[in-house]
Amino acid sequence: MKKYIWLVVSGAIILVIGAFLLGRYALPNTGLASLPKPELSSGQRGELGIDKNVNESTIDQYLGRADAVYRDMRMLKDPAEYEAIGGDSYLSGFVNGFEVVPLPYIVNVTGLPEPVGDTYIGKTLFTNTNGVYTPNYKESMEVLEALFPKDKVIFLMCGGGGYAGMMRQMLIALGWDADKIYDVGGYWYYEGPNKVEVKRVSADGKTVYDFYKVPYHDINLYTLTENK
Repeated sequence: MKKYIWLVVSGAIILVIGAFLLGRYALPNTGLASLPKPELSSGQRGELGIDKNVNESTIDQYLGRADAVYRDMRMLKDPAEYEAIGGDSYLSGFVNGFEVVPLPYIVNVTGLPEPVGDTYIGKTLFTNTNGVYTPNYKESMEVLEALFPKDKVIFLMCGGGGYAGMMRQMLIALGWDADKIYDVGGYWYYEGPNKVEVKRVSADGKTVYDFYKVPYHDINLYTLTENK
């Protein structure tokens, strides 16, 4: 009887200690169970492709997932004048965990707001003609799959949400799973705790951009084999 009581008490103590350690040292919540299915916002945000549930206001809940990649689609300095619509042509900051992959080097950009003018109009990995994406290089698809792995959840962001929406449309058209791709909107509207500031005012009062902080994927088209 005493042995039985000792075993019960010992077991209870182990459970209490285990619960304490689990609460103190639990693995971080990856959010796997709580990640909703992609759903477009209403109105103009939906037209840009921004998600209703996973966006600038909620993205902090989904950062750091081992099964995901995070891509910011802006250029370091965009030729388009985004200041005309309240944005920044320079990459003024980013959400920690996102890596920059400039959309205008991936595919030709159309449909920008008239006040901002044109973005980069040089060579691109692909050409979009009315929703048909043609590779311009033999390695185009290989590069795309390396930057946007098909077996991962993909979170896309940019300045205002447009570039991210264009990238989502392109990936879906080329065979990526639409249920694993989220346009989370624009950095310009993000107010969370994971903001990494790139833009600052120097000691002599000048505006400078610390691009050394930016995790940047260089798409060097000149090393690729152009399709004839």
